[in-house]
Amino acid sequence: MTIAPHHTDSHHSSRPATEWAAARALAHRLPAPLPAESVPLASAAGRTLAAPLVAAVPLPGFDNSAMDGYAVRGPGPWRVVGRVLAGRTHAVGPLVEGTAVEVATGAPVPGRADRVVPYEVADRIGDVLRAAPGDRWHIRRAGEYAARGQELVPAGSPVTPAVLGLAASVGLDHLTVRARPRARLVISGDEVIHAGRPPWGRVRDAIGPMLTPLLSAWGADLLGPRMVGDQPDWFAEAVADSTRDADVTVVCGASSVGPADGLHASLRHLGAVAHVDGVRCRPGHPQVLAQAGAHWIVGLPGNPYAALVAALTLIDPLLTGLAGRPPADLDTAVLTDPLRLDERNTRIVPVRRGARGLRLVDGAHPGYLGAAADADALAVVPPGWRPGTPVGLRTLP
Repeated sequence: MTIAPHHTDSHHSSRPATEWAAARALAHRLPAPLPAESVPLASAAGRTLAAPLVAAVPLPGFDNSAMDGYAVRGPGPWRVVGRVLAGRTHAVGPLVEGTAVEVATGAPVPGRADRVVPYEVADRIGDVLRAAPGDRWHIRRAGEYAARGQELVPAGSPVTPAVLGLAASVGLDHLTVRARPRARLVISGDEVIHAGRPPWGRVRDAIGPMLTPLLSAWGADLLGPRMVGDQPDWFAEAVADSTRDADVTVVCGASSVGPADGLHASLRHLGAVAHVDGVRCRPGHPQVLAQAGAHWIVGLPGNPYAALVAALTLIDPLLTGLAGRPPADLDTAVLTDPLRLDERNTRIVPVRRGARGLRLVDGAHPGYLGAAADADALAVVPPGWRPGTPVGLRTLP
């Protein structure tokens, strides 16, 4: 249920709730990384390297000029005997003492060249070139950046735009990466509508539109969502059916123990193992991490801000673990505004960065996303926090 009248952010279970940092660590550690596959560079962005990026060719592949100017041999003056532009595909003959060749940036330099004299410091009259002695060579030697067969980026690294450019520069057309996790949202609740203005007694789904781009930004491929009511059989069937093709099934609502919260019964029907059943955080206490074979089920609270907190707690590290990446460290900063102390729970609060530290965004409630929409990050305030102590910080996509 999403924001059902009877649905609160409370949870009652015989299983003790998990501490927030421990829940995140479990969600990352438990899943085995997904299989590796070779994909073209154009399809690799945002993936995770399953094997190191290894140079197929040396870089540079030949001695080339780092500046526009003249490749010279000897102390000078020099006689200019030719010109070499970038794109030349055959070797340039070696220079003899006292000669120079005009070169463009990136063009091959002739053999035996001592240095490149940039235009800015060159004095040329006709074919005679003079320049003061220099202490910079402006020549990029073959293999200076990377040798053929050299490991440049380790496995487990995200494929960023810079990694793609590096792969291309060392002659690669494909990268070995982890498969993208397939995720599906199961939106539950008889009271939920998915378009238009909700009539009295109904609510508009806010969690689906929020989670869809969030899961994509975290590296998941989204399968078609399922919309289910509160009937136990239909609910259990929808969850079981989703686990047949989704690596991660995200159940939105129904994670608590209210009269229409059917996730726990569905997990029992599946024979799933619940690794996390309740997290000591505010908001977002009723959240679940369960495993059915190689498939994962995450239960989120029905209140939208609480669901956002739970997604940060469990889905983010779960997808990172499936991708084979190391866990992401939280940034830290000082919270300057006063906050009611909590000795037992981790608090997740919307904040904005300021010159002197983090400022709280007013109006945060489990069932309302206004404060989160106005924030630029979420602060993670541990139990027993005292003013002036740094807090964790997570910037959302």
